[in-house]
Amino acid sequence: QLQLVESGGGLVQPGGSLRLSCAASGFTLDEDAIGWFRQAPGKEPEGISCITSGGSTVHADSVKGRFTISRDNAKNTVYLQMDSLKPEDTAIYYCAADPRGRVCVLLRYEYEYWGQGTQVTVPS
Repeated sequence: QLQLVESGGGLVQPGGSLRLSCAASGFTLDEDAIGWFRQAPGKEPEGISCITSGGSTVHADSVKGRFTISRDNAKNTVYLQMDSLKPEDTAIYYCAADPRGRVCVLLRYEYEYWGQGTQVTVPS
């Protein structure tokens, strides 16, 4: 069974950091592009970061300079390092895999496999 599992979410004070993990099971993600998306209450989903199979990255303007995406193919895991967190970063964070891994875009319909999400809360 192909599965992505996010972990690492939680409650953090403004200015703090969290590292989210996206672990794959049932398949190896080394040839996939991996994207991170988030959805805040009452808002549309937002693509925030993605990484190609070759390690190239894209970040949304809202997180550029604060979030870093990376991958460890040996651990079959992709990470999202989130620094300088703000209350507006509060959301459920999802990772997703696109088997066409050479490029990545922050568009939900490009991704085939999705995790269940992990909650990140930054109180105001």
